[in-house]
Amino acid sequence: MSWSVNWKASVGLLGVGIKYLAVTLLVPLLVAVIYGDDVWVFLVSIAVIAAVGFAVERVDPDPDLGPREALLFVSLAWLAAAILGAIPYLLAGYGTASTLADPINALFESMSGFTTTGATVLGEISTDRHSHALLMWRQLTQWLGGMGIIVLMIAILPEVAVNGAQLMDSEAPGPELQKLTPRIAETARALWLIYFGFTVLLVGLLYGLHLLEMAPNMDLYNAVAHGFTTLPTGGFSPQADSIGAFSAAVQWVVIPFMVVAGVNFALFWHVLRGEAEVLVGNTEFRTYAGALAVVTALLAVLLFRGAAPPIELGGATEGVTENALRQAAFQIGSLLNSTGYATADFARWDPHAQAVLLFAMFIGGSAGSTGGGVKIVRWLVVAKSIRRELFTTAHPDVVEPVRLGGNVVDEDAVRGIMSFTLLYVVLFALSAVVIALDAARIGEQLSVLEAISASLATIGNIGPGFGRLGPFGSYRFFPNTSKLLMIFLMWIGRLEIVPVLAAFVSATDGR
Repeated sequence: MSWSVNWKASVGLLGVGIKYLAVTLLVPLLVAVIYGDDVWVFLVSIAVIAAVGFAVERVDPDPDLGPREALLFVSLAWLAAAILGAIPYLLAGYGTASTLADPINALFESMSGFTTTGATVLGEISTDRHSHALLMWRQLTQWLGGMGIIVLMIAILPEVAVNGAQLMDSEAPGPELQKLTPRIAETARALWLIYFGFTVLLVGLLYGLHLLEMAPNMDLYNAVAHGFTTLPTGGFSPQADSIGAFSAAVQWVVIPFMVVAGVNFALFWHVLRGEAEVLVGNTEFRTYAGALAVVTALLAVLLFRGAAPPIELGGATEGVTENALRQAAFQIGSLLNSTGYATADFARWDPHAQAVLLFAMFIGGSAGSTGGGVKIVRWLVVAKSIRRELFTTAHPDVVEPVRLGGNVVDEDAVRGIMSFTLLYVVLFALSAVVIALDAARIGEQLSVLEAISASLATIGNIGPGFGRLGPFGSYRFFPNTSKLLMIFLMWIGRLEIVPVLAAFVSATDGR
């Protein structure tokens, strides 16, 4: 078998990225110094990751990437980030009874972080059980993965920017890349600056609530930690009760930022240029906003009528308008675009409310956002393609293109979207069956809803599911074989399946 891709070029450029991954660990190292815990963990991690980066870079010091090499590089970069990002977890868990002492658990937590999934194998989540620094690293991995580690590399590293267009096209969430500026590196910087700006604004608002005594436990550490995981639609929290640990004021502040995170960030670039009509006129944005409003209203009515138990985190919603609306808006804002935060244990809600939440999980955010799932634009194209098929069956002499926002969608793009959607559904369904059978193998009986939500929550980078996988649950009871499958699902789900599969089909093609 011969290689039809220059893997050395992909691996050589990978070394550059690994070196700079080591630099990001300076943030948790600073936290470790401030709080006086786990300093050695991050010093050793930085040294090991930097050494690996320099060694891997020597495979090809002057890489030249083609389309196939770009696909392989992007796939390997995300896998390498998760593997190396697990080192601090392993070191912190070494010699202890922590679940992170198991390499597969450490890799699961790291992959969940970088892919902004938010599923966890940790048991007790608190700064009493884990160090401030380790939990901050957990938060930071989601922020790095939100806008995309490749997009960040293109924005700051000239050697990566040379191949920027094809790299961003392989990594960007959604069916196509929208180039905002003549130079792709400038586009990458624009996207990251918008992302950074929203993060800083949220941190400032959260900490401001603390200073105004409207959120006593939202100190600077928690404000930064939740700023790191809201905009990337990540969902990790250093608090066991997630956002439910904070006041209603905090929850109302977080909701619009979760909604913003599910919008195509390129639209905000137009807004900043005084072109707000581009945002308002965008078909995908209008559909996204409409879906949020309709599903939130439906869930709010169910909660108001008693869909949630009267005694639970978040308080009673039956007959309480403000709380029913807040809980509905928060959970839909969180799950529709795959954030994964929670303010109530929706695993205990009645089946009607859970059905609404499961439906929301399938929708996904917008293309070009940090949200996971299938994406709104794909569902629009699928729906319009089905309508066209029905119409042309009744009128075989009519040529009917698929239109989106008044523009004709290229037939290659339509085929690509249909292929992705089919792959997504097939992988999701098969994985749910495998997860259920694997759990039964060790005597762990999963409900149908738990098996379905485990598969959907990982391939859709959503995080929480139902039953024991609820917003305050954990994935740690799964056998390691299922965890490895879910690690794979998180990986290909973040890269939207096709780039990973295409990379390895090219790499093993014997032409």
